[in-house]
Amino acid sequence: MVGELVPLVVVDAANVVGSVPDGWWKDRRGATERLRDGLVGMASGGLPGGASVPEWARSGPLHVVLVVEGAAGGVAEVPGVRVVRASGSGDDRMVELVAAERASASARRCLVVTADRGLRDRVRALGAEVTGPRAVRPG
Repeated sequence: MVGELVPLVVVDAANVVGSVPDGWWKDRRGATERLRDGLVGMASGGLPGGASVPEWARSGPLHVVLVVEGAAGGVAEVPGVRVVRASGSGDDRMVELVAAERASASARRCLVVTADRGLRDRVRALGAEVTGPRAVRPG
């Protein structure tokens, strides 16, 4: 039953990190690690980001997957946040994750966190919901 499964939240690390001009370009890996660390509490407590976040994602538990690429590819997993490295396009890897989940016999709710319009369209076509970076980086 969908309501009994822990929902999946897939976070576009490059897009979310790049959404705030805080000097991330000087240390992409460090910025991604800070994002990852901030997601830990959201895995158990839900996403804080306002009206753009579906009600079901505002409380935990959530299965959080952070998709990384390029210079941030060496970021390690931590309890509560699974890190998936994209060997090619991060967008393609996120679409693959959503497609695999939606094809599963026990498909659960899925939310993708990104501002990338093309990616949003691709995952919506698979049945995922979307929200922007502010959902995980308020302020």
